[in-house]
This record gives sequence, structure tokens and C-alpha cells, in this order.
Amino acid sequence: MPELPEVETVARDLRRLVVGATILGAAGDWPRAIASHASMAAFADGLVGRRIEAVGRRAKLVVVDLSGDAALTIHLKMTGQLFVVPAGAPSDRHVHLALALDDGRELRFRDIRKFGRVGLWPRDPLSGAVLDAEAGGELFAGHGPEPLEEAFTLRAFRERLRRRRGRLKPLLLDQAFIAGIGNIYADEALWRARLHPLRRVASLRPSDEASLYREFRAVLAEAIERRGSSIDDYTAPDGDGAMQERLVVYQRAGAPCVRCGRPIRRIVVGQRATHFCSWCQRLPAADRAGAAAPLATGRPPRGRGRRWVELPGDGVLGRTPGESARAEAQARTQRTRTAAATRRAAARAGLEAPVPTHAEAPTDAEAPVTAPASVPAPERR
Repeated sequence: MPELPEVETVARDLRRLVVGATILGAAGDWPRAIASHASMAAFADGLVGRRIEAVGRRAKLVVVDLSGDAALTIHLKMTGQLFVVPAGAPSDRHVHLALALDDGRELRFRDIRKFGRVGLWPRDPLSGAVLDAEAGGELFAGHGPEPLEEAFTLRAFRERLRRRRGRLKPLLLDQAFIAGIGNIYADEALWRARLHPLRRVASLRPSDEASLYREFRAVLAEAIERRGSSIDDYTAPDGDGAMQERLVVYQRAGAPCVRCGRPIRRIVVGQRATHFCSWCQRLPAADRAGAAAPLATGRPPRGRGRRWVELPGDGVLGRTPGESARAEAQARTQRTRTAAATRRAAARAGLEAPVPTHAEAPTDAEAPVTAPASVPAPERR
């Protein structure tokens, strides 16, 4: 699922393309994609005539500010994609919503798995909060603070952290704790901070808290700079991201750690794949009670780095059944990545022609995210 950097990238691309446009109509073939209205027709009626005034992000949702104190939210979920194209551009059966704009273009929502959700909500004219009229409150009331906002200081992080219990990885994925962090950047931040994903919050020292705060902000900021990680189906209106080339643990099970050379492990924590280096991210003895079950969900390859029996190829002599299974799993992962890249390229087919813009790209001063400087990947040793 796209996380904060990917959704921020989509929002920035859209801001350049659609701010100032007026929505003339909406059409779709998947009513269940509409989160705010009982029917596609009612949703479309609420959109017609509204001007797009701004595009931003809250947590993992794109938020489009509309005239008349309204907001359009777009939750991409697993396979959602947004494109701005001429009205006559090629389409396919995965485009489930299209908003017609007044300059002859369309904002299209493409979603292969159909998990994405779009909603049209009122805004409080005084506070600007997006309201969920049916629930009787703010739409984002259950979300935690934005991790890259200036107001979210180390002190604020510590205050929230010390009120919580449990283990680090599930806590970082809890959107009520901090908004926007997901599986990819939780794994990367914990590796950078040298903290085990199953470490208990109560065992952290002040220096550990400071390191975790610094590293999740750094990895999120770097990922925004690199336009996110184009893993699986994620792409943005202006193209793919490049952060996947800088990931050091996520989806690298069995590969050598770039810091110590030992193999990256993969386990399952809370039904989510979790990647870490058991040498660089040691689990304190006091935290091992209760951790045996999740640790048993993945087994590290033996030895340091890749052995000759782990090299690619069919019928390699000397492989144990477990080594053969790992080799096949790595081959499946590569096939999945290749297929995802092919799907993204197909989705972008016919979109290379330049299109008119309504607003210039925001200056650095206008960018909605204040982030620390990115940090380079550690050198191999």
C-alpha cells in the first residue's frame, strides 16, 4: 500500500496539474469505491461545478480542496493510481472513476484490485476540518500527528511513545500513533536506528527514542525526495519513484546486510512481512519472552552472505530442500516485480504527450512537508 512518501508525491504531481480546474462531471462503474455517498449519481451531483483550489495529503490519503467548503479524499489502498489525461486518451477496464475537467482533460482513478476509496465531504468553514457527517465528527479524528510537521518535535514524540506499550513494529504501523508510516518505511527506519522490530517500547533508552525519531523522519524525507518506492503497482501522475533502489532491508530477505554482511531476515509480525538484521538490530534478552512465535515465522539463510548453493539456476547441486524453497521464493519475488513494472508501464501507455497545466509547481516555501535533509545509505563493510 502506498505510504506517506508515495501519497505525498501523488499530491504534489496533482497540484501542478489540476489546481484551478473546474469539475464538469463524474462517471464510474464501481459504486463501492465511493465512501461518502450511497450511489455514484449522488456523488457525481455533489462534484459538478466545484473548482479545485488545492491538493494536499493527510496520512495516506490525497485530499483535494474544493470550492464551497468541500474536500475530495482519495485512498489509493493497494493498487490505486491517478492520472490526468486528455478526455480521449486510451482507457481500460481498471479505470473505475473519471472526473471531467473544464479544459478537456480527465482525472482518472485506476484500481486493479478495487480496494481504493474516494469520498466527497464537507469542510468546517471555520476550522477547515474535513467532516464525516454520518459519523458526526472529523474524518481524520482517529489519525495521529504528521511525522514531518515542525510541530511534531522529539519531545512530542517522546510524550506519545511513553504512553504506549507493546512492540515497536506494530506501534509504528498504528495510524492512531503516527499517521502515514507503513510497512516499508517502518522496516527501513528500525534498521537505520538499530532497533529490533519486536523490541518493547518500555525498554527504549532516551538515546534509542531520539534515534528512532531521527531515522523515521530521515527515511520519509528521503523517500519523498526520490518520489517514493515503485514497488508493485505504485506510480504517480508524473511517473515512478526511485526509492526502491535505496531500500536496505525491505524485501531483501537472504541478501547480505549492507552494514555487517549477515543475511537479512524476514518474519511475520501482525500479519505483515517484517525485515531486519538480527546482528545489527539485536533483541534484548528481556524482550525475548513472547517473541519466539513471530521469530519462528522466518528462518535466516546459514552463513555470511550468499553461498554457492544459493546462486540462481536450475538443478544446482548441494541445495537442501530449504535452500531450494528459498531460491524459488526469490525467483517468484523477481517475477512479481517484473510483472508489476509491466503493469505500471501499460497503465502509462499513451500518457506521454504534454498536457496543459492550471498552476505552476509549488516553490520550496509552499511545499506542505518540512523535512530534515536526507541521509545517505550506509557504506558496505
